Amino acid sequence: MDPAPTLARRFWEAIEPIHAIVYFEPAATAATTGLGLRGFWMGYFAGRVAPLGPLDVEPVTAMAFGFSPARVGRAIPDAWRFTTPERVVDARLETAARLLRGHLGDRTESQLRELADLLATAAGACRFDGRPLAAGWSAVGPPDDLTGRIWLATTVLREHRGDGHVLAAVSLGLRGIDAVLTHVAAGVVDRERMQQTRGWTDAEWAHAEHRIHARGLIDRDGRLTKRGGAMRRELESITDRLAADPVSRLGPAGIERAITLAVPISRHLFDTGVIPVPNPIGAPRP
Repeated sequence: MDPAPTLARRFWEAIEPIHAIVYFEPAATAATTGLGLRGFWMGYFAGRVAPLGPLDVEPVTAMAFGFSPARVGRAIPDAWRFTTPERVVDARLETAARLLRGHLGDRTESQLRELADLLATAAGACRFDGRPLAAGWSAVGPPDDLTGRIWLATTVLREHRGDGHVLAAVSLGLRGIDAVLTHVAAGVVDRERMQQTRGWTDAEWAHAEHRIHARGLIDRDGRLTKRGGAMRRELESITDRLAADPVSRLGPAGIERAITLAVPISRHLFDTGVIPVPNPIGAPRP
């Protein structure tokens, strides 16, 4: 078996918490509210799509696969009445770097520089066909700050994988809410957490349950059937294959070295409670 998919997933697990610090640290929300944005969700959606410019609700909803259109619509395009995408990008980079510096543990400057270089090389190998979020962040100029460079590279890499996950889900005939529901049915996260964070109503959830039950993906108790389990495995396998570019560029040894350098930082974020367990992203402690 080609080792790239397995390494691709391990690589994501190692670096995802580094990117995700901006979703769970209150100071990150404070930074976006300081720009005039209202509440967590306006900062979340504006923060993810800012490199693409002042987008309207439809393209943001398309990219924010898994979130209800109503949740997106309460944040976008109103966010651009309060601030500009350029200011959001600058604030995100500065805040992420500052927050991450507090969680580096005993990492030496040489280790951080090596990690930054490996991540930048990996991100530089990504192809962006059909991957707007990753493409947008790839166009952001790297900051001078070493920790900021690490965060930016992990962001390009995780959005590259995330965009690929959307492509995989759509290719399997899943809508955004369907993908969320099968994620819950797999037992990775609970319904209450996912329905609340993604913004779906009870009626929308019930309608989606009926639809994927009719496809034979879940049983009457909302658990994955054999067919549903096979579909979820295929979804993750396709996602891994579509995320293999960085593995191909760095090779197994390079990816293993990047994992070795990133894992202590990511584990610290879990162990200090910054990244909750479980979390809506579905990221495990590496």
